[in-house]
Amino acid sequence: MISDLRHHGMEVDELSWDSFPLDHFKLPVTVDPTDCCTDVDAPDTPPLSDLSIDSALPDDVFERIFSFLPIASVIRASLTCKRWHEIIHSRRRSLFCPCSQSKPWYFMFTCTNEASPGGFAFDPLTRKWFSFHLPCIEKSNWFVSTSSGLVCCMDSDSWSRVFVSNPITREWRQLPEPSAKTQPDYSTVAISVDKGSLDYIVSLARSKQVSDDFHQWEFMVHLYRSDSGKWVTPIMEVFSGWRGGDDSVICNGLLYCLIQSTGVIANTVPRHRLIMYDTFTASVHGHLCSSSGSLMGSSIPVPCALTCGRLMNLKDKLVMVGGIAKNDRPDIIKGIGIWELRENKVWREVAKMPHKYFQGFGELDDVFASSGSHESVYIQSYGSTALLVFDMEKKEWRWSARCPVSKRFPLQLFTGFCFEPRLEVFC
Repeated sequence: MISDLRHHGMEVDELSWDSFPLDHFKLPVTVDPTDCCTDVDAPDTPPLSDLSIDSALPDDVFERIFSFLPIASVIRASLTCKRWHEIIHSRRRSLFCPCSQSKPWYFMFTCTNEASPGGFAFDPLTRKWFSFHLPCIEKSNWFVSTSSGLVCCMDSDSWSRVFVSNPITREWRQLPEPSAKTQPDYSTVAISVDKGSLDYIVSLARSKQVSDDFHQWEFMVHLYRSDSGKWVTPIMEVFSGWRGGDDSVICNGLLYCLIQSTGVIANTVPRHRLIMYDTFTASVHGHLCSSSGSLMGSSIPVPCALTCGRLMNLKDKLVMVGGIAKNDRPDIIKGIGIWELRENKVWREVAKMPHKYFQGFGELDDVFASSGSHESVYIQSYGSTALLVFDMEKKEWRWSARCPVSKRFPLQLFTGFCFEPRLEVFC
C-alpha cells in the first residue's frame, strides 16, 4: 500500500477500471500484523515492525499526506488498516479543501433494472472507471443536480420526494415534501452549497398548465434551506405561451431556468429562453409574492435556435451546452455548442464541437446528457457509453477512457451526471 501511495501518479495514463466498494466508510477495518525479519548482527535492535512508518508518524502527518492524494487513493488508504481508516473518517472535514487536486467525476448509469440502479464512475485524474452505486436514487430517469460534493435528486413520478446525499461517504437524508396543492406538469431541481458554511439551498421550479387554457402556464419556485430546514414559496407567475422546462442551476445566488415555447405563439424562434430569480430575495420575504411580468420581463434569449439546453455552474459562471438546431427543422440537431453568460447578460461562445467528435457519438438524438464542474464539461449521447470531455481552460476536446459497459440492445439508453468527490461535506 505504501508503494501505491508513493507512486499513485504512475496510474494517470492507465486505461483500465477497478471494482471499487465505497461502503467501507460505515464498517470498521482491521488488518492482521505480519511478521518481519530481524538483523542477526544486531540482537538488541527492535523488530522492524516496531520501526514502521505507521508507528513512527503521528496522525497529523498522515492527515497532511492524505490531503495531497487523489480521493481514489485516499479511499484505498482507508482500507489499509484501522488507524488510517479512523484518521480519514474522523478528520474528513479538515482533510480536503477546495484546492485539492481531485477533479469532478462522471457517474454513468449502466444498469437500470435493479431497485437501486448501478453504474460506473469515471475519475479523470487516474483515467479509470470504478464500479459505483449511488444512495437514494431508485431510477436512472430521476432528476439530479450537484454542488460541492453533494448530490440532490428528485423522483420522476410524483416530483415530491427529494433527497440530498454525499455519494462518497454514502450519507443521505430525505427532505420534507414541499407544500403543493396539485402535481405539476413539469419540474426541475437544483442545489447550491455555500463554500464557507457548507449550508445548502435546494430549489424546485415547477410549471403547470392553467385549467382549460393551453396558452397559460403557472410557474412557481420552492426553496429549501438546510440551516432552517423549511421550504418557502417566494415567487409565482403565469406565463403566456411559455412553460417551465426540466433544467435549472443556481449560480452566485441566482436561480436560472430554461423555459420553452408551447407553440401557441406563431414562429417563435428560438424556442427557449432563460429566466432568473435571486434566491437571496427569498431570505428577506420568505413568503409567496405574485410577480407581474418580472420573470419574463427580465428573461434572456438563448444564443441560437436549440433542440435542448443543459445549464451548469463552472467556477461561479453560468455555462450552457446546447444542441444547435437546423434552420428549417428546429427539432433536428446539427451540432453542439458551449456558451458562457457574461455579466451584461450577453452570451459568449466558448466552443463548438468539432464534426469528428460529433460523428463519434454514433446515435445522437436531439437531446443528450451534459454536466460540468470546475473547468470540465462532460457530454454523453443517450444512445452510447462514449463520454466526451471539454476543458474550458485549455479549450481541448478529448474522449474519456472507454467505459467497461457496452450496449446490449438497440434501444438501450445511457445517462449520467458529474459530481465533485469530497469527504468533508455533510448533508
